[in-house]
Amino acid sequence: MLYVKSLREQVYKYLRDRIHVGKLGPGSPINISDLSQKLGISKTPLRDALIQLETEGFVKIIPRRGVEVNTLSLDDIRNAYQIVGALEGSVLYEIFDEIKPHHIKKMKRLNADMVDAIANDEFGELYEMNITFHDIFVKMTGNKALQQICLPIKQRLYEFHNRCFVKEWELINCDHHDQIIEMIEKGHKNKAAALMRDVHWGYDVNEKFIKIFYSHE
Repeated sequence: MLYVKSLREQVYKYLRDRIHVGKLGPGSPINISDLSQKLGISKTPLRDALIQLETEGFVKIIPRRGVEVNTLSLDDIRNAYQIVGALEGSVLYEIFDEIKPHHIKKMKRLNADMVDAIANDEFGELYEMNITFHDIFVKMTGNKALQQICLPIKQRLYEFHNRCFVKEWELINCDHHDQIIEMIEKGHKNKAAALMRDVHWGYDVNEKFIKIFYSHE
């Protein structure tokens, strides 16, 4: 039973958590009637939560057939990388001159902690720190719509329990972070934005590891 102030938000979180831990894997059906009965709620907040999840790409609602959890194809991943790379690259360029020493210090500390997390196989912590690292500059833009677009895409890419933890790839990503920090310190705006867009979020650059991470062979 769910007794909360915002029932839609709670149902949304419940479904997201089940997707994250693999209780609802790619292709899994979601029966609205059964789920509403199980949770002891009406179908309205459940439908509202599913509409939000569909907007974010986690599920698809099929008229007269029901709802199922989306499967990520390589084309989906390529598109996601292109979108996030373009957005984060443009944000980094836009706010570049607003990045202060305390921002850089936080970036360095987070990236060092990420390297430690990789060494200790702490993937969950690594994911959260990676989101925080990027949020340092993403949240400096006043474009709230852009922020709302980026995060769900990244969550869809990474929030699954059965992903293969690829240490080599994660260390390369941390190296990208170090390079971006160095470019920021040297005032290389164009190079930093290009590295973010074309390398860090470059699908072709990361394709080998992407196929391992998502088990596409």
